[in-house]
Amino acid sequence: MVAGGAVAGAAPAHAAAPHTATAAPAACTPTQVVANGGFESGSSPWTSSSGVITTGGGESAHSGTQFARLDGRGTTHTDTLSQSLTIPAGCSAASLTFWLHIDTAETTSSTAYDKLTAKIGSATLATYSNLDKNTGYAQKTFDVSSYSGQTVTLTFTGVEDYSLQTSFVIDDVALNTSGDGTPPPTDTTRTPAAPAYTVNLTSDSSGSVWNGHESASFTNASASPLNEVYLRLWDNYHGSCPTTPITVTNVTGGTASPLSVNCTALKITLPAPLNQGQSGTIGFDLGISVPSGADRFGHDGAYNFIGNALPVLAIRDGSGWHLDPYTNNGESFYSLAADFSVTLDHPTSLLVPATGTSVDTPGTSGRTVTKATASKVRDFAWAAGAFSKISGTSPAGVKVNVYAVSGISSSSSQSMLTTSMNAVDSHAARFGAYPYSEVDAVLDNNFWFGGMEYPGFVLDLVDSNALTHELAHQWWYGIVGDDEYNNPWLDESFADYSTDIAEGSTGSGCWNSVSWASSSEKITNSMAYWDAHSSRYGTVVYGYGKCALHDLQRLIGDSAMTTLLRGYAQSHWYGVSTTAEFKAAAQAATSTDLTSFWTTHRIDG
Repeated sequence: MVAGGAVAGAAPAHAAAPHTATAAPAACTPTQVVANGGFESGSSPWTSSSGVITTGGGESAHSGTQFARLDGRGTTHTDTLSQSLTIPAGCSAASLTFWLHIDTAETTSSTAYDKLTAKIGSATLATYSNLDKNTGYAQKTFDVSSYSGQTVTLTFTGVEDYSLQTSFVIDDVALNTSGDGTPPPTDTTRTPAAPAYTVNLTSDSSGSVWNGHESASFTNASASPLNEVYLRLWDNYHGSCPTTPITVTNVTGGTASPLSVNCTALKITLPAPLNQGQSGTIGFDLGISVPSGADRFGHDGAYNFIGNALPVLAIRDGSGWHLDPYTNNGESFYSLAADFSVTLDHPTSLLVPATGTSVDTPGTSGRTVTKATASKVRDFAWAAGAFSKISGTSPAGVKVNVYAVSGISSSSSQSMLTTSMNAVDSHAARFGAYPYSEVDAVLDNNFWFGGMEYPGFVLDLVDSNALTHELAHQWWYGIVGDDEYNNPWLDESFADYSTDIAEGSTGSGCWNSVSWASSSEKITNSMAYWDAHSSRYGTVVYGYGKCALHDLQRLIGDSAMTTLLRGYAQSHWYGVSTTAEFKAAAQAATSTDLTSFWTTHRIDG
């Protein structure tokens, strides 16, 4: 993605902690960890600002008579509420819930003036604001299983600006543990492997509501049995859990649990464990409702952009299940290369650019059926609207389609078509031939985020630099995958460096202007860090990251760098890159000891 600024919103936390224990799992006794979660016993053992635990202020409890009210002053003010929690080891599930009511005198529909942040330990679970006001209480649920066996502090912080009150009212806080105590596997193999998705959806007349069915087949590649799978319903970030724009119902092939990680993760317990090499299939009815907004999942007037809407399988490895939260500051997406067969039934008046190769056939009266097939891709995205379209074929033979919303001139579209063809061929010459038959570039100058990449499909402004960057992501994230939440530099720094190289920039001297904000700031920090330091994300991950790669090129030489990156891409083709693997490959490409280079450039891992 091309960073276009941070947007405040929910960022539920699930930091997948390493697990190395091999002893027999402890027995699990289901426990409710929070003491006095309904505040009926006064303040103990809570620590809070004066007056937070109360019965008054014009608010009412969810149950009982007492509750916690943060802010509501209508002046510059901060309230806190916290409790230290010891989450017992031995249980495979831990779920934090609380009931939240927000009322406000703010009248804006666009600006978050007053905010409530919920944290566990140092990780942010969610941020709410006056924009999330509601008439009653809504229950919030978070998967905190990764904190099993730890003592952490649950903290709520309400920050109010100088005028117009917002009251954040919390009640009935609970943290329940359950499960059989089975620890995550020590096998580092990424599973479920070889996923294949079959999707059939029908849209309404506007292309903003889609309903149908999805199935996912997969194989357990790990020596450890696979008892369950998780689906990531990423776009539920854009709703207000439990009211969500992505709905999954009528699950077959397993038993669904309640949604977790702010409604973006759905656990499906399999009917019987799958041993290594065994396969399974799950199916479900799927509903998608595209919200308003020129977003990677949103509609800008009559133009719909539908990224990350199809539920995809999460990855389990030696660290357990990767169930990180959605971040709007960058990407959280981490998935294995998969095959998609997606059938989209829509009004003929709408063009539907999509990942993969599309074939249109007539549907019922006034409708068209677009069937898109894509092999070895990590995700699937599409758009729907009355776009203008132009196409061309690059000198290397890649078909490029440019779709534009109204208001974008034909000359701008033509310029972006030329940019796309040049960029695709330039990246392919350096890292390996583009393996897909075509790529779609969808243009809208209202995108707040600049640009966004999906396999064979990018969203972008009319901006040649941004478009060259997004097309570099076809290699760095798309073909060479990575864990985008925990290692964002592996795609963003590499895409920005690749953009410089394609545009003839050597990045000469760019490292000279580096100025670190703190000792904890590193190029290799995760999105959990960058969400807490969002103003530095673009500077460090995009800017300092690409400068570090330019410096590496100067250190080992142009020829060695070219060989390194092409060889690294080939060895990780359709696989997953890690920082440790890249550092090892770089060291193997030169006789110069790179230890001090990594330290100086703050590249850890």
